[in-house]
Amino acid sequence: MNQIDQMGVRRFGRVNWLGTWTLTLREIKRFMNVWSQTVMAPLINAALFLMIFTIAIGSQRGDVMGVPFLVFLAPGILTMTVIQNAFANTSSSLASAKIQGNIVDTLMPPLSAGELVAGYIGGAVARGALVAIVIATVTAVFLGIGMQAPLWVVVFVILGSVLMGGLGMIAGIFANKFDQLSAISNFLVTPLAFLSGTFYSIEALPPFMQTLSHANPFFYIIDGVRFGMIGVSDSSPWIGLLVVSAACVVVLGVCLRWMHTGYRLKS
Repeated sequence: MNQIDQMGVRRFGRVNWLGTWTLTLREIKRFMNVWSQTVMAPLINAALFLMIFTIAIGSQRGDVMGVPFLVFLAPGILTMTVIQNAFANTSSSLASAKIQGNIVDTLMPPLSAGELVAGYIGGAVARGALVAIVIATVTAVFLGIGMQAPLWVVVFVILGSVLMGGLGMIAGIFANKFDQLSAISNFLVTPLAFLSGTFYSIEALPPFMQTLSHANPFFYIIDGVRFGMIGVSDSSPWIGLLVVSAACVVVLGVCLRWMHTGYRLKS
């Protein structure tokens, strides 16, 4: 029998680029089909946060780290919205497929664990980047907030989306019903995002809370984007790059392992 006709022989090279891109494109089309929820809703939420904080304390609050409070706040809200959407993209996709019983449609195609992870993460990065572009454009037009170091913004938006997309995969694989997924989002992701310097500089915290903040990868994502947008930050972006990259490696390693073994995906 010719080798090409044998079962299990990969006929598309070492990497199934077409299959990986198809999965990524499916994930992009999935969230774009409901763009009012995945793009417009985050924009409206970000605008509401900015409006509420401006009305409530903007006039009484002085400068933060040498910049107006509203200018300091905008990058934090942008980043918080990006990481929440990247997490939601992968977690909802995997959880929905499991609960609806069509996860086999993802597991059956000739895709390795690495290719499956790459496809899902690609969708999360696309959604995070799109949300970031939309919010950054609005803040630039209406608030005059530009980019001091655009490359740092791009790096931390991508790394943040990768990290949160990976965490979303872990949550989606682990959860067997939407209640469990909501609990993970409400009691883990949202508190970590809110308590990561989104609305304040960690210099205002007691030493113990500052130490906890420095152990939170979310803090470095927000701090890195803030540095790229307005040129100020609580820590060095290079340290943030190292911490977030290390967190990505750990999270993606778990995703690869679970996808390879079929943990909570295969009966």
